[in-house]
Amino acid sequence: MPKRIAVLIDGGYLRVLSRRAGHTYNPDFIEKFAVLCKGADEEIFRILYYDCAPYTGQARLPVSGTMRQFGGSDEWLKELSRKDLFAVRGGVLKFRGFKPKNIPVTTTGGPPVQDTDFSPDFEQKGVDMRIGLDIALFSDTRSVDRIVLVSNDTDCIPAMKHGRKAGLQVVIVELPGGHVAPELLSHADFKRPIAWPTP
Repeated sequence: MPKRIAVLIDGGYLRVLSRRAGHTYNPDFIEKFAVLCKGADEEIFRILYYDCAPYTGQARLPVSGTMRQFGGSDEWLKELSRKDLFAVRGGVLKFRGFKPKNIPVTTTGGPPVQDTDFSPDFEQKGVDMRIGLDIALFSDTRSVDRIVLVSNDTDCIPAMKHGRKAGLQVVIVELPGGHVAPELLSHADFKRPIAWPTP
């Protein structure tokens, strides 16, 4: 009898590494990747995807002081949520100001500092908490045999420990070009390298 699994994907983590590898990040890519996370002896019960909608708001640019409008569509998240077996868990994207692209920021003997020398700094909030709550729910209901986790966030460790104590097996996914935090490996049953999906 195949093992029932839940695939839990930290979207921010997956997006950074997949784009670095040159992939187009969209719902079809995410779906193909999620299916690759399944082992030969497993069947997918549910795929939970955790991410934030684009930040919407205004901020004053650090050098010129002019206002910049941020915004974007979350339609791709809605499209993803309509795919088979998928559920999207939304966190919140917080704007933390602007950070210099290069450190130190110097003007000595060079061109003056401009707005383009800075990039907006965003932080995801609530994603690790939602991952933890879902692992706890799966642990309590025993609706799956294994959790397949795509994340490198060590804040997930308490939930991983809870899942294992409840009798679930925890699989941590290793992405191409990524290195799993040793602390996560200490609280996982298996490490599973996954290749990028082919177009």
